[in-house]
Amino acid sequence: MNAVYRLDRREFLGGLFSAGALVLAAPMAVEGAVPSFMPTVYLGLEPDGTVVIVAHRSEMGTGIRTSLPMVAADELGADWKRVRIEQALGDEKYGSQNTDGSCSIRDFYGALREAGATARMMLERAAAAQWQVPLNECAAVDHEIVHRNSGKKAGFGSLVAAAAKQPVPAKADLKLKPASEFKYIGKGVPMADQNDIVRGKGTFGYDAKMPGMLYASIERPPVVGGSVKNFDGTAAKAVKGVKDAVVLPTFQKPYGYKQLGGVAVLADNTWAAMEGRKKLQVEWVGGENESFDSDAFRKKMSETVRSPQKSARNKGDVDKAFASAAKTHEAEYYSPLLSHAPMEPPAAVAEFKDGKVTAWAATQNPQAVQEAVSEALGIPKTDVFCHVTLLGGGFGRKSKPDYVVEAALLSKQTGRPVKVSWTRQDDIKFDYYHACASVYMKAGLNAQGRPEAWLQRVAAPSLMNLYQKDTMELSPLELGLGFIDVPFDIANLRVENGPAAAHVRIGWLRSVNNIQHAFAIHSFVDELAHLAGRDTVDYAMDLIGPSRHVDFSGQGFEHANYGQKEDKFPFDTARLRRVIEVAAEKSGWSKNKSTPGHAWGFAAHRSFLCYVASVVEVKVDKAGKLTIPTVHYAIDPGQVIHPDRVMSQFQGAAVFATSGALLGEITATGGKVKQANFNNYPVARMNDSPQQVHVHIVPSNEPPGGVGEPGVPTIAPALANAIFAATGKRIRELPLKKTKLV
Repeated sequence: MNAVYRLDRREFLGGLFSAGALVLAAPMAVEGAVPSFMPTVYLGLEPDGTVVIVAHRSEMGTGIRTSLPMVAADELGADWKRVRIEQALGDEKYGSQNTDGSCSIRDFYGALREAGATARMMLERAAAAQWQVPLNECAAVDHEIVHRNSGKKAGFGSLVAAAAKQPVPAKADLKLKPASEFKYIGKGVPMADQNDIVRGKGTFGYDAKMPGMLYASIERPPVVGGSVKNFDGTAAKAVKGVKDAVVLPTFQKPYGYKQLGGVAVLADNTWAAMEGRKKLQVEWVGGENESFDSDAFRKKMSETVRSPQKSARNKGDVDKAFASAAKTHEAEYYSPLLSHAPMEPPAAVAEFKDGKVTAWAATQNPQAVQEAVSEALGIPKTDVFCHVTLLGGGFGRKSKPDYVVEAALLSKQTGRPVKVSWTRQDDIKFDYYHACASVYMKAGLNAQGRPEAWLQRVAAPSLMNLYQKDTMELSPLELGLGFIDVPFDIANLRVENGPAAAHVRIGWLRSVNNIQHAFAIHSFVDELAHLAGRDTVDYAMDLIGPSRHVDFSGQGFEHANYGQKEDKFPFDTARLRRVIEVAAEKSGWSKNKSTPGHAWGFAAHRSFLCYVASVVEVKVDKAGKLTIPTVHYAIDPGQVIHPDRVMSQFQGAAVFATSGALLGEITATGGKVKQANFNNYPVARMNDSPQQVHVHIVPSNEPPGGVGEPGVPTIAPALANAIFAATGKRIRELPLKKTKLV
């Protein structure tokens, strides 16, 4: 255990820094002197010259605790070896801290550059005043301010006191460096935490401790929305180390990030808590989801998408075009519920004291912790102090802090700090699941096999059930994740959205609805290409049409651009076409002719403002065993900040997506999830995963997009298309393990 309990440092609040400066509202992840010069909330300097950069996003393997500070250090002109990174607590002054949606670089690249430029200008002004020289003759180079004409130098530390007296420059006065002067941006540095992580010294959620804390293991209602009718904790309390067994209240809809309820066993150690939990005798009230059966639900969704539904996008006259089509082709695709299953299950420790809560948690969003705990305990969110540990994976699960709420509620009940550690069984049985989906596709084809009419329908439980009661249809936001933003050059196109109830908690998982949308659309493109007797890559390029910014005027695209305006992030088909060309070239697509048992599949998709094309190679032996020798990605995420981290994200995405496509499936009977561990919810092992993943980054001067999630959507369709080319078996249902390949 490597966690450390940090004494509260709220004594630093107020008066120490000028307006707009960073206020250390509570302990940082690393103890150290309080910087005496902090012109922005993200960056400051200490008198010895140490540069302190605040990481306000969560580190879960993406390298964001390195990449964002690296941007500020580069703009400042700092020596990376003299940078100390401090993890921020949850606080709205940092802007959004939700490490989700592949938006950390996109949303804060500019802010961190401005933070570095602000401090640099104040140091340069201090030096210019000290040397009595013009400001434009001073420059920051390798942790020093240099006077270009005389060669005079002054270390950052020696200028801290004078710089702190300089006025904070207005944003309009900042002069950002040209790309030619970047030392780190576009090149990268080693991950800040890698030595601690690989040597077992990193502090994760499971490591966090507080003095005098109790350990809790919670028996939750087996059906979402169920509650405790009665329980007997006598046998549980007889286990050595067990202190008590108490009831947690059941949430009230909407689900939000609230506790599920159940019975918590509290003990002196985790083992005793878990052993005591096994001996609980609980009688449950099932609740409204007790009748949920995943097989019956799938059939209902299939019936829904086989009939007309509400239009979400309509272009041209689809019905008329279908009536005059030379031929029609239709297909239906299904994707199941999925669990996040991160390496580290959810964990948090919290203390309720004097009306305030201090928590340590493996969370993707400490501000959500503040809001959820505030609501649950009826205290101001400013009285919730959330410290962020390292995360052993997240994939979207740990942005939903129900487990922190559990710890806080139990602390209030017991009067002591409480550590809540979910088991793997808890993690899989009580997740916020990725939504299952049925997608119906239909094309009206001309004599050459090109679509003149295009129809697609989806039915899936909505994420909005987290925030609204009993939402039945996908929101515009969810439809905008790869469904209404189809870029094909087709005159007549309609997108429809059908109802589906949520009988389990639905949450976002890495790439969200793009998973099912891309699987259906790009599998269907491959089907149409084969019907037309054409090469899939050539056919896809034909569908995309000429290079252009796609005009979605009046077609709902305002909800389909990841919260960004079209003038900054248009849907640029030239970029999509380019990644397809690069993927085909690098993979040898035109030379690698598919044969029985050995083939290649292709898919290309834009998500999170990143353009991705994938070519997947498969081999299927005579026994039906599948192997994946290579995956080639060509990607255009805009400007790349840390190339190694970008490549790592796509390499990881290939394994993550392969795991879901091959093996992932959550099912339920009587409202109870059947899966409980890796024996019946397997994840890809080395022999299942791609043997080689090649990531080809297409150079770009466009603004940074996302990279954490865009590597997922193209894998399932490219893999399924490759399997068809190798075996003749068309995959329309995931996971692939349900299809016999010979």
